[in-house]
Amino acid sequence: MATDRRKGGSLPRPFAFTRPKSYGAIDLGTNNCRLLIARPQDGELVVIDAFSRIVRLGEGLHGSGRISAAAIDRAVAALAVCADKLRRRHVALSRAVATEACRRASNCGELVDRVRRETGIVLDVISAAEEARLAVLGCHNLMEPGDGPALIFDIGGGSTELMQVEVNGHDVAIHDWVSVPWGVVSLTEHAATTTDELSARRASYAQMREVTRAAFAAFADRAQRFAGQPLRLLGTSGTVTTLASVFLDLPRYDRRAVDGLIVPTKSMRDISHRLAEASLADRAEIACIGRERADLVVAGCAILESIIDLWPAARVGVADRGIREGILRTLAVQGRDVPVTRREHRR
Repeated sequence: MATDRRKGGSLPRPFAFTRPKSYGAIDLGTNNCRLLIARPQDGELVVIDAFSRIVRLGEGLHGSGRISAAAIDRAVAALAVCADKLRRRHVALSRAVATEACRRASNCGELVDRVRRETGIVLDVISAAEEARLAVLGCHNLMEPGDGPALIFDIGGGSTELMQVEVNGHDVAIHDWVSVPWGVVSLTEHAATTTDELSARRASYAQMREVTRAAFAAFADRAQRFAGQPLRLLGTSGTVTTLASVFLDLPRYDRRAVDGLIVPTKSMRDISHRLAEASLADRAEIACIGRERADLVVAGCAILESIIDLWPAARVGVADRGIREGILRTLAVQGRDVPVTRREHRR
């Protein structure tokens, strides 16, 4: 015990407070910058902070092969917010990944250097294979129960990944996968229209469908071996969660209502057709789409329909989780915490 010489008495040792570990995951995609901070508790990942901002990193990339100066500014500004949150939450381990836009851009190094210099965040430009692995790791526990063949898809801004998986409890194995360079941003730019007339919208959607059908052709051929079996299908990322919100007719996006939802495939097709036929202004008026997603959602619909063509499951599972959760699980293993599910922190 420490001694107080002024009074001759003893003082108790200071209380040693040990702060629980927390982990951070950043996903800088072609369209969005997302952060998730979580803490393991009782076998779960308890989310204690999150951040998401549309940065449109891949805007114009399809034509120029470069990330624009304005897009770099937007990304750096968003990542500065992420860095501040990581510091405030005293994050023990974190990982920041960048995906298709950075894989394709000739000036990706410029972005990576500026982000490190101005925010302290070290961006890891991951391969398509690693992107697929993290997405599966993050959302597979929402796969509909059953014994039939299972497919997970991730429609991003600059690419789409399909992963044929086997789920066994908390474990998952990827048996086949493909990544194609078509996401909601790259496909929208590829099939851009000069007018917003119905005929132009229909022609653009038909072109999108043909492009994605061709891109998935080899994987579709391999998927024929599952014909006639009860298929299971799970999607992650913005397209499938947005369409699920439209299906529920939500006045605003609500993750609790969407994450884990099962939607009939026919309903997903019907919504896709309705959005593809709608004008840009009409799509923007749909509360859970809004102006920021109105121009990109149609490309997501085209990709989704092509996936359903090759994997005609009766229902589509919806996951508002993916790469970030996959990163957090990996970090938790490194920190010797092994959470198995995700839940939100209740304040």
